Amino acid sequence: MKDNVILKVYKYFLPSAWRRYKGYFIIRFLRLIVNTITPFVPILFMPRIVDELVGSRDVKRITTYVLVILITEYVLNNLNGLFGNILERYSQKFENYYTALMSGRIMELDFQLTEDKKALDQIELAKNGMSWYSGGLNGIVEPLFNMATALLTVAGVVVIIAGQAPLILLITLVLLVLSAVINKKMNQIEQEQYAKLSKINRVFGYMGWELTDFRYGKDIRLYGAKDMMVNKWRNYSATFVEMWGELSHKLISLRLLLMIVDVIRDFGIYLYVGVLAIWGRISIGVTTQMFTAAGTFYNSMRNLVMGYQDLCKRTHYANEYVKFMDYPAAIMKGTKPVGEGPHTFEFRNMSFSYPGADVEVLKDINLTLTPGEHLSIVGLNGAGKTTLVKLLCRLYDPTEGAIYMDGVDIREYDYEQYMNVFAPVFQDFKLFAFSMKENVLIQAKDTPEREAEMTKVLDKVGLTEKLSTLSKGVNTYVFKHFDEDGIEPSGGEQQKLAIARALYKNAPVVILDEPTAALDPMAEYEIYRQFNDLVDERTAIYISHRLSSCQFCDRIAVFSDKEIKEYGTHAELVNKKNGIYAEMFAAQAQYYQA
Repeated sequence: MKDNVILKVYKYFLPSAWRRYKGYFIIRFLRLIVNTITPFVPILFMPRIVDELVGSRDVKRITTYVLVILITEYVLNNLNGLFGNILERYSQKFENYYTALMSGRIMELDFQLTEDKKALDQIELAKNGMSWYSGGLNGIVEPLFNMATALLTVAGVVVIIAGQAPLILLITLVLLVLSAVINKKMNQIEQEQYAKLSKINRVFGYMGWELTDFRYGKDIRLYGAKDMMVNKWRNYSATFVEMWGELSHKLISLRLLLMIVDVIRDFGIYLYVGVLAIWGRISIGVTTQMFTAAGTFYNSMRNLVMGYQDLCKRTHYANEYVKFMDYPAAIMKGTKPVGEGPHTFEFRNMSFSYPGADVEVLKDINLTLTPGEHLSIVGLNGAGKTTLVKLLCRLYDPTEGAIYMDGVDIREYDYEQYMNVFAPVFQDFKLFAFSMKENVLIQAKDTPEREAEMTKVLDKVGLTEKLSTLSKGVNTYVFKHFDEDGIEPSGGEQQKLAIARALYKNAPVVILDEPTAALDPMAEYEIYRQFNDLVDERTAIYISHRLSSCQFCDRIAVFSDKEIKEYGTHAELVNKKNGIYAEMFAAQAQYYQA
């Protein structure tokens, strides 16, 4: 099982890492050579110095040996340090590269998974698993090269020890097995604790960092929420610290056992080599060589065994990243190309429940939207109006029935092409902390022609006067996250910018989903009226619990109790006796009369 995870992780990361940064692996290989040579310098030359000191005491020869050791170790240590610094820089590059890949994957994730707890937990596991738990690409590659270094070192040291004091090998191997068993247990405990930590990391991060966002500033101050937030942060911090303390408590006895094993090993080797020296089997120089070689053999064998265990642990964590990057789609994606508009849409016996919920939000919806039609969807909050649009845009798929475009189930169409059919402005629309131009153009390349088109759109939505007051014009940043000269647009200005973004996309279908809910009825009516003129002959859907858009729409769908209760023109519905729409219009008519 572990081998499968290791192969899976390396198969995922190594090809892309090699294509991206070949120099990293070259430096790794050079460092492997340096680290393999380094321990043999004292092993080979120290015995000669010792034997010379207790023998002929030739100063010139002793000096030569000392200089060889000093110069060689100086060069090797500096090379090792240089390679280490280079690898650190590569490590940062890899972190940025794989973080960018993950960010892209998060942004393309099926929308319904952004509200799915399992998917959100997997994102958190992936973030932590690929950062400080595994050490990233550098962290999962390092044990592999360390093991290769250890293997080469072991091979060389065995040749040296076997001819002089072979029992050292047996003592070392026996005690190494004990160390490996203890270390394996420690790794299991760490992985179990990691699973627990990941469950609270998302909450911990929300309480500690997201709530410091300035968007919460007014509510925190006006409702005196600071103390509650700080107390929650302290409570979660205490839980976090407690869990780390629990981990340390579980590991302390095992770490003590490892120390005892090391003491027994040292005692056994020193006793054995000392006896050989007393019996005259080896010289004093060889005695020191055996002590050094024994330590190197043990450390290299431990690095080999525990390097594999470390590799298993790190790839286990990194595998969470791989699992997220391969996270299964929540909705079916077809391949049928989307033809040129206009398009006809039809809801056939469609019902919907949110994933994990048993309660239906929409029930048996039948509705047709013809090319160029302007449809107003009204109803009280919670009636399912926004959900209908999310289903039409394929942010979710129906649980029963289907939606058709031009007679074809929308699930059969190419997903990206289908998404390009719509230009929605949702009630909770978001502007990005980039320039006003970038907020409108989004994925379009900035050309003189496109900028001229954008300028026309901004003028149509009424932002020209605002732009004339800005020294940087359309290059002015929205919000002050990245530019102190950025603006904090009013609610109305943000809405106009969001509408401009939708109009610029020039999609066949435009949607206004209550983005003006914060405005007064007359201001909302004026925006809907202007937007209706701008939409022209394109298909349009207007959603509101107020009736601002109804009088200039071709059809009105009245939602209540998860269903479409009434459907028709404004004239038909307003005169319907005891009708839902008629009652709503009568209650709100004062806002739309001169």
